Amino acid sequence: MSQERILLGIDPGTTVMGYGIIRQVQQQLSVVQYGVVHLHRYATHALKLQKIFERVGTLVDDFKPEEMALEAPFYGKNVQSMLKLGRAQGVVMAAALMRKVSITEYAPRKIKQAVTGHGNASKEQVAHMLMSLLQLPSMPELLDASDALAAAVCHAYQHQRASTKAASWEQFLQANPARMLRTKHTEISQ
Repeated sequence: MSQERILLGIDPGTTVMGYGIIRQVQQQLSVVQYGVVHLHRYATHALKLQKIFERVGTLVDDFKPEEMALEAPFYGKNVQSMLKLGRAQGVVMAAALMRKVSITEYAPRKIKQAVTGHGNASKEQVAHMLMSLLQLPSMPELLDASDALAAAVCHAYQHQRASTKAASWEQFLQANPARMLRTKHTEISQ
């Protein structure tokens, strides 16, 4: 993978939606832009969905990402909240698909695992790790933005892992000689 890729990460929400755009050149990742869309000022759920659709469309039009990583909603006890979040996620997907951007969904646990090495990491731990990985000067004010960046980073890592998979054990061992366990062969006489 030698060419540049732009990846868009989205943390969907109906009060605050986070977004993060990263550039990937080989294994190097850098931040292009990140932020949040405040939706609490809009009176109706339908108007919030419209704003989500418009903002995601603008992000795609402005930055031309090849792919989008979307944090999948996790199971919650409040059915109404889950329904609203599912609608927001659907609108995000529609805006991207309308512009021919492929979408991959990741569970929050998978994203945390990819960024911090621990699936139960807190949002603050994810943000701190992103500060180090992406050389951010400060922690994002709202963690929805760092969650969106984390989704994009997770997707970049998944793509790197998929592109380096060996077709056989022999290829894997040739590409990763340090990972081969070397044992001393000893004969046991009886």
